[in-house]
Amino acid sequence: MQVREIIQLKGGTLYTATPQQSLASAIDTMADLDVGSLVVMDAGKMAGMLTFREVLKAMKAHDACPVGVTVGDVMVKDPVTAFPDMPANELRRLMIEKHSRYLPVLDGNLLMGVISFLDVAKAVLEEQSFENTMLKNYIKNWPDEPSA
Repeated sequence: MQVREIIQLKGGTLYTATPQQSLASAIDTMADLDVGSLVVMDAGKMAGMLTFREVLKAMKAHDACPVGVTVGDVMVKDPVTAFPDMPANELRRLMIEKHSRYLPVLDGNLLMGVISFLDVAKAVLEEQSFENTMLKNYIKNWPDEPSA
């Protein structure tokens, strides 16, 4: 399984913010949409990522009062990225090594979507369930040995 297949399974919906947007507004967006990350876009290009990790760090640094704090102040400016042809196992390894729960997927300069660790887990589970079903059917329909 490749990253492109995971993107196809989950869909390519992107939730975005801008660097100039207030952090409070971005938090509202994340809560309303029930998402853990926003892609930060500036002039049509990805400028960074905002995840709940950055939100929590910012809230701690500002005594839980993000007034005057912008997304650009706290976003990850150079996030780890994945590419469409990356195998799922390599993606999982990368996410674990980099402690990243959300990775943008880039095909060159084209942003295809964001993959979460949950998306990967769902895709792998679905693939394993399919393989398990196929193996059970194969074993169940195993041809009898010819009589001697």
